[in-house]
Amino acid sequence: MATADLREELTCLICLSSYTDPVNLSCGHNFCLGCIESVLGTQEGSGVYSCPECRETFTKKPKLQRNIALCNVVKHLQITQPEQIDTGVLCTYCVHSPVPAAKSCLMCEASLCDTHLRVHSKSEEHVLTEPTTSWGNRKCYKHKKLLEYYCTEDAACICVSCSLAGEHRGHQVELLNEASEKKKEKLRNVLQKLTTKREKTEKRVQSLQEHRRGMQEKAAGVTERITALIRDIRKQLEDLEKRVLSDITRQQEQVLLTISDLIQQLEKEKDELTRKMCHIEELYNMTDPLTVLQEQESHRDDFCGAEKGDNEVTQRGDKQVPAGGDLDEGLISVTLYRGLADIVTDVKREIYMQVTSDILLDINTAHNNVIVSDDLKTASWSGINQQRPVTPERFTDVSQVLSTKNFSSGRHYWEVQISESGLWRVGVCYTSMGRRGWKSVLGNNKKSWCLRSYYNKDLYMRHNNINTSLHPSLSSDTVGILLDYEAGRLNFYELCQPIRHLHTVTVTFTEPLHAAFYVWGDNGAWVRLSSVVEKLLSASQSTHSQLVAQSSKLS
Repeated sequence: MATADLREELTCLICLSSYTDPVNLSCGHNFCLGCIESVLGTQEGSGVYSCPECRETFTKKPKLQRNIALCNVVKHLQITQPEQIDTGVLCTYCVHSPVPAAKSCLMCEASLCDTHLRVHSKSEEHVLTEPTTSWGNRKCYKHKKLLEYYCTEDAACICVSCSLAGEHRGHQVELLNEASEKKKEKLRNVLQKLTTKREKTEKRVQSLQEHRRGMQEKAAGVTERITALIRDIRKQLEDLEKRVLSDITRQQEQVLLTISDLIQQLEKEKDELTRKMCHIEELYNMTDPLTVLQEQESHRDDFCGAEKGDNEVTQRGDKQVPAGGDLDEGLISVTLYRGLADIVTDVKREIYMQVTSDILLDINTAHNNVIVSDDLKTASWSGINQQRPVTPERFTDVSQVLSTKNFSSGRHYWEVQISESGLWRVGVCYTSMGRRGWKSVLGNNKKSWCLRSYYNKDLYMRHNNINTSLHPSLSSDTVGILLDYEAGRLNFYELCQPIRHLHTVTVTFTEPLHAAFYVWGDNGAWVRLSSVVEKLLSASQSTHSQLVAQSSKLS
C-alpha cells in the first residue's frame, strides 16, 4: 500500500503517469512540464489561466517553477522499482497519451494502467488477468461466457453453461485456479526431474570437459616424452654409427698399414732380385768359358738365393695378409648388435614394457593334433595323432597349446604371425583354465580372452562364449599383443601401416596368465611367435652391410 500511495502522489493528474520533469504553479500543485505547458497553451486565447486541479485563476500566464525535490523522488522511485514489462497492450482509458496496461478485465474486455486499475471494480465477476487483447480465447466460443471451469474428463476449459446444460454436463469439473494449481504441481515435478537431469548432464559435460583437458595434457606429456625418447634414440644411433664407422676405419688403417709394410719389403726384394737377374744375364751372355765358371764360384750365394727366393717371398707374404679378407666383419657385427641391443634395452626401460622375445610353446600342453616346431615357436594343425602321453596339463579335446612362461605382473608384448587358412585363436588364459571338453576352448569360458578368425574373413574378440565383431578383417599376417597386468588391460593390434588398434580388454586379473593358441583346419593352419630379437638381428645385419659399403667408399 505504501508503494501504491507513493505512486499516486507522484502521478501527474493530466497524463495520469509518473511525473516527467515536474514543475509547480504558485498554487502549489505539480504537473509534468510538457503537460502543463500544453494546457496553458490552450488557455492563451481566453486571457485567463487556471490550475487544472484546484481551478485557481491567473490573469497572467503563471511562471513554472521546477520542483527539484520531486524530480529526485521520481528518479529514486524509478531506480528502486522494477521497470514494468512492456507487453504491447495499452490502457483502454488513456486516450490522450499511450500508457502500458498493467491488467486486463475479462468482464469489461478492457485493459487498464495502474491508475485506472485503482478505481476499477473489485467485484468477483470482474476477473483480472495479464494484459491481453485476445478476448475470444478467454470466453466460450458457444455461450460467449467466461471460461471458469476445467473438465478433467475432456481436458478442456469450459464456461458455467457448458457444465450445467452443455456437452460437459455431468462431467467431473474443477475451478480453473484449482486445475491450474494441480497442473502447476505436475509441472513443478516435471521441472524438478528435468532440473535434476540437467544437473546430471551438466556434471557429465563438466566431467567430459575435464577428461578432454586431461587427455590433451596427457597427449602433450606423452608427445614430449616420446619426442625426447626418439631424439635420444637418434643420438644413440648416431653415436653407434660413428663408433662402428670408427672401428671400420681403424681396422682398415691397420690392414692397409700391414699391406704397405709388406709391399715395401717385397719392393726391396724385387730390386735385389732384379740386380741378381742382371748379373746372371751378363754371365749368360759371356762367350769365355773360364770367365763364366770363375764368376759362378764368386757369386754362389746369389745363385742359391735365386733358386729358393720365390718360395720364401710367397710364404712370408701369405703369413702377413689376413686369410679371410681385409676386415673383421664378425667384430663389426657384434659391436653393432650390442649397440642396438643396448638402445632397445633403454627404450624398454623408458616405456616400461618387457618385449617377451623368449616366449616358447609348452609341448606338454599341446594337443595331439598340434605339431610344435623344434624351436618351440610354431604351432600347426595336423590330422596325424602325435601319440603324446596324457597328462593333466595337456589339452585332450581341442587343438590348443600354451606358452611355457606365465605373467603375473608387469607389461609384456609379443607378436604372432597367423596363416591365411584354417581357424585360429590367439590370446591369453589363466593357468587354471580347463584342459578337457568344449569349455576349454579359448574364449568359451570366463578364464580366457582371444582374437578369433576363420580363413581371415571374419574377426572377433571372444570371451565367456560371447563374440564381439571387429571390422574390417585383418589385412596383414601379424598381430601384436600388449598385456599390462597391474592395469588390467589386454590390447590387440594389427601390425599394418599404420598400426591398427583392434580391441582392448579391461579386467582385474586374479591369476597368472599364459599366452594361448588354437589352430584347426584341413589346409595346414598355423600360428608362429615372431621374435623381436630376430628382427633386430636382421636389422643390424642390414645396417652392417650398409656401413661396410660406406666404409669401402671412404677407402
